[in-house]
Amino acid sequence: MAVEVVSEGAAAAAAEVAAPETKEVTAKAAADEAVTLAAVVSKNASFREESNFLDDLKDGERKALAELRAKVEEAIVDGKLFDDGKVEAKKKAAAAEEEKAVEEAAGEKKDGEEKKEEEEPVTEEKKEEEQGEEEEEPKKEEADEGEKEEKPAEEEAAAVVDKDIALWGVPLLPSKGDDATDVVLLKFLRARDFKAGAAFDMLRKTLHWRREWKGFAAGTDDDDDGEALPAELADACYLDGADREGHPVCYNALGVFADDAVYKKALGTEEGKARFLRWRVRAMESHVAKLDLRPGGVASLLQVTDLKNSPGPAKKDLRVAMKQVLDLFQDNYPELVARNVSTPCDFNKFLFLPNLDPNVCRI
Repeated sequence: MAVEVVSEGAAAAAAEVAAPETKEVTAKAAADEAVTLAAVVSKNASFREESNFLDDLKDGERKALAELRAKVEEAIVDGKLFDDGKVEAKKKAAAAEEEKAVEEAAGEKKDGEEKKEEEEPVTEEKKEEEQGEEEEEPKKEEADEGEKEEKPAEEEAAAVVDKDIALWGVPLLPSKGDDATDVVLLKFLRARDFKAGAAFDMLRKTLHWRREWKGFAAGTDDDDDGEALPAELADACYLDGADREGHPVCYNALGVFADDAVYKKALGTEEGKARFLRWRVRAMESHVAKLDLRPGGVASLLQVTDLKNSPGPAKKDLRVAMKQVLDLFQDNYPELVARNVSTPCDFNKFLFLPNLDPNVCRI
């Protein structure tokens, strides 16, 4: 039997040859991954979003847009865009209570007069007291009238008309004549199958959410940009390039959360989850700012979710957080994602992209 003997020098030389080969394999794998992502984007680049030119709309769609424009115009001019009906209900309830109080006072007065007729004639002292009370009553009535006059003034102050109200930098008042207004309104109409009433309710809820949500509240003192968020999150959501139609490509790399330290810091506490949600919404806002919300402009994103090395079902907090993000986007960012693509396509897609509304986010 022959035995091959290898000297130490020969072994070292072999190791030097193997090292470059390992580096080449690693570089090749990275290049292949980049090519795969590029192929996915290229494959889905043929998708064309619906036209935002008025001439391209069907008759029913133009009618729905005109109806929504009228609703928005009236609501803004009358200062009722944020009025969900509660104010009107309160006014009616207050009017009913006031009417009831007047009726009760009239009934008591009538009973008092009947009682006086049955009583004996009063003395001079009692007459003077009654006269004093009668003089006080007009003063009370004047004071009540003053309070009533103040209330309408307060109500008028609360219903200040804001004709400059805007969404994503686009004025919402149709009479301002901005072409981008129709593009924004069409997004809400398409999300609600061109039902003007439902689209108007969706728009109003979106504006309510933006006014009240902590991430948008004026004067919010938040430390989200400090050390509270892991630096690795910068690689979890970012814009990079565009597809053939010019849609900015947003990459979501869930593999970042495979690191236990990152996962715990981002989603380990309730405060962390809320902070993560605000961070993701602000990222979406910055991405929307890159869009051209004018007729003929690129008015939506292509979103790629990279599921490589993403955490398994055991890390349920990530699934819950991603579902919250998707729910917020579906409710408040309609038609701003032209298409959702996941790579690689495996069962994880159904864990992280559940129950997507096809009218808001297309897969």
